[in-house]
Formats: sequence, C-alpha cells, structure tokens
Amino acid sequence: MSLLVVGLSHRSAPVSVLERASLAAETQAKLLQDTLAAEPAAEATVLATCNRIELYADVDKFHAGVAELSTLLAQHSGVGLDELTPYLYVHYEDRAVHHLFSVACGLDSMVVGEGQILGQIKDALALGQELHTAGRLLNDLFQQALRVGKRAHSETGIDRAGQSLVTFGLEQLAAGADVADWARGKRALVIGAGSMSSLAAATLARTGVAEIVVANRTRARADRLVEILGQPGGTGVAAHAVEMAAVSDELTRADVVVSCTGATGLVLTAEAVAGALGLAFAPAHEAPAASVPAPPADPDRHAAWVENGSAGTVRQAVRRATVPAQGAGPVRLALLDLAMPRDIDGATARLDGVRLVDIESLAEASADAPMAADVDQVRTIVADEVAAFGAAQRAAHITPTVVALRTMAAGVVAGEIARLDGRLPDLDEKQRAEITQTVRRVVDKLLHAPTVRVKQLASEPGGAGYADALRELFDLDPQTVAAVSRADLNDPNRGRS
Repeated sequence: MSLLVVGLSHRSAPVSVLERASLAAETQAKLLQDTLAAEPAAEATVLATCNRIELYADVDKFHAGVAELSTLLAQHSGVGLDELTPYLYVHYEDRAVHHLFSVACGLDSMVVGEGQILGQIKDALALGQELHTAGRLLNDLFQQALRVGKRAHSETGIDRAGQSLVTFGLEQLAAGADVADWARGKRALVIGAGSMSSLAAATLARTGVAEIVVANRTRARADRLVEILGQPGGTGVAAHAVEMAAVSDELTRADVVVSCTGATGLVLTAEAVAGALGLAFAPAHEAPAASVPAPPADPDRHAAWVENGSAGTVRQAVRRATVPAQGAGPVRLALLDLAMPRDIDGATARLDGVRLVDIESLAEASADAPMAADVDQVRTIVADEVAAFGAAQRAAHITPTVVALRTMAAGVVAGEIARLDGRLPDLDEKQRAEITQTVRRVVDKLLHAPTVRVKQLASEPGGAGYADALRELFDLDPQTVAAVSRADLNDPNRGRS
C-alpha cells in the first residue's frame, strides 16, 4: 500500500483560499482523469466539500507523488502552486488512513461529530467508481471509512459533541436563545435545493418556522423540495417555490435566509440586502492586511506548522483583519451562508438589523466548543480500525503470491500423477484416485503451516517483504502472481458502494 493524500481544509487554509480553490463537479472529474494519467498514480479519487479538498491516490513514489498531486490541485483549482503550497497538508500510508477515518467520524469537521461527511465520502467513492479511477486500494479504504464512521456514530455519543452545520448555524443566529423559540412564527427563505439546502429546509421546518420559501436556479428541484416538505406525516410547514428572479422581493418579507448554492459569485450582495430593508449602503474601505508569519512552503513541514499553532495564529489574524463587525440594532434579518465559495456578501454584516453567520464564523465558534469524552472514545475506535485496515491490506498483498504457490504445487501434483499413469497403466480408477488424494494431502500439509505463518507475518508492520521472499524461494513466475491480482481486482462483486 502506498496511499497518499494531499489536500487543504478549514484547518489549514483561510476561507478566502478555500473559496478560490473549490472544485466544480466537472473539474473534479477532469482532475481524477489527469491524476490517473500522471506517472506516479495508479488510482485516485477526490473528496471535495464546502470546507475541504483532498486528493487521494495510490502512488509508487512518495516525493514524486506529492509534487504531482500538488501541481494538479493547483492547476485545476486555479490557485497558483506557490500560493497554494503553504496551506497543503500531506499524509502517507497509515497516516493517510488515519486521516480519512478521522474525517469520516466527524473528528476533523468544523462541528465535531456532524454526520453529513459520510454522504460526501460515499459520493467521492461513487465518482471514482464511475470514472474507473478508484481501484482495489481506494475501494477498500473508502468502504472501510464509511463503516468506521457509522460505527463511531452508533457506538458512541459523538453526535452529542456537535451538531450538523445547519443546526449549529441556527444556534449561532439565535445567539443563545432557544432555537425553537427564536424560529417560531418566522418566515424563512432557502436559496438552493441541493443536499445542504434541503437539510436546512427540513431543519427549519422542525424548529417551527411559519413558512418556507425555496428559490433555486432549476425550478423543478425547488418544487421537488417543497413537495418533500409537504408530504403527509411531515412537519406541516407552509412551503412554496419561487424563481431565482423573485429572491429580491422575497427578501423584503423574510426573517431568516439560508443560502447554499454552487454559484461561483455572490448570490446576495450587500446592496440587495440593504435595499430589501430600506437601508442606505456605502461600501467600506478595504481593511489593512494582517501582519502574520508566513507558513512554510515545504508540504512535509506543514503538518508541524499547523500542530504548533502557527496556522491558527494566521487564521485568527486574517479574521480580525477582514471580518466586519455585526450591524447594530435589533435583528431584522438573519442570514446563514453555508456555501463555499460564499453566497452572501460579508459586507451585509455591517448593515443595521442584520446578523450574518457564515462558514468562517462557524469555524471560529466551533473551535471554542468543549470536547466531549465521546471524542476520545472515537479516537480509540479510529486507532483500532487503522491498525486492522493496515494488517488486512498487508495480508491481502501476499495473498496472490500464496495463491500462485498453491497453483504451482497443484500443477506439480497433476504432472506427477500423469507420469504415474504412464508408468502404471494397469491401475484401476479406485487406486488412481487414492494415490492422487494421498499426494495432494502430502502437499497440502507441507504448505499449510508455512502459508498460514507467512500471512500472519505479512500482516504485521514491515511484513511486505515476505511476499518477495516467497516468490524468490519457490521461483514463482511474477506474471502468474500478477494474473491472480488482476483477477481479484476485476471481480464484479468487489468494492461496490
């Protein structure tokens, strides 16, 4: 196994960089195809969410793989390599497995314990399968990550350590008040009809808002979301869909707005929000750049830079320099921006009567949340699962060699029985069957203990060399071993999500 992950997330990069580096669906597909065409990578998939972009690959060379994957991320994100490199992190082999399992359990999320990441990991695997860029290693890895994440949620109280991003965002808008009391009777506008917007609409309905209006570029998807909200046995909230062109009019009647679209530009400008509230708006001067230490350009040193707190210093300084203070007066319009890149102009926070919560402010608020004891339990689960996955992968690595050895032994038995038939043609069928069975038992007994032991040894750290030793000792044909590996990889029942 030579698993490599190169990526950036809300923990390593400021929101401004994450916004620019976000990957559209078609860009993700092109990134995977180009990664597979690159020499160091045998398979690849990408995990792209609103607050992380990670490229996973099976590579044959570490340094060449880091250089190639970093370059490809820069090319497809549109952010220059020199600018992107300081924010990249690199994980290799067991550390890469540990990272993905931690992500799957919600330990690396903005809101610890949120479960939406499991759906995003499943989507990443499905994309790799659809494009045939995810092979045996990544299929096994991502399937196991999904199982580990589900195990963490079912066996621990990790859900109590945090909430979904939507719930946490609404709590921030409520500013300490009970969310249900805060939401009761309000009119909500949801912009977008994707998975996050649908979750937001359902959450708002459960909190008790009086009405939900859904706006989306594709009207059919907005209508479908409204239909789901109004299904029998649901919340009974009044809901209807509008065209995106009607958003300006809806703003004048809304109390709370949640936006999460795939737009590359702003969906709500400060001018539009000010106009809806009957306020004057004057653009503010740019805030001076923060004076902060530069992160190291070498990806190998970046993890240590993050761990010792320098990355947090940068992010806090950037927030102080770029995030405006909230407007004064009672809140007339609450805005929740869950998009990356952002949908709502940050300048709306300066408007009187407007409260804005976005991805950046959620990250800052969740950083101060107390860690539950359940988090330690999940970390133990992750450590155990990483060890088990590594052992299974190392054992699987030697399996084709063991199969090839037994195939060779079966061929030797068949050849000797054929030679015996030529020397003793008068043997009856019963005698021939008894001799054949005896020879096979002898061979099986001779091979049993060595093959069982070599599998045990190969599953331990540093056991990769046992397969090479076995091939050398028994003079096995490398092409036969490779043929066994290909047959296993092409199994149609393997690695489907």
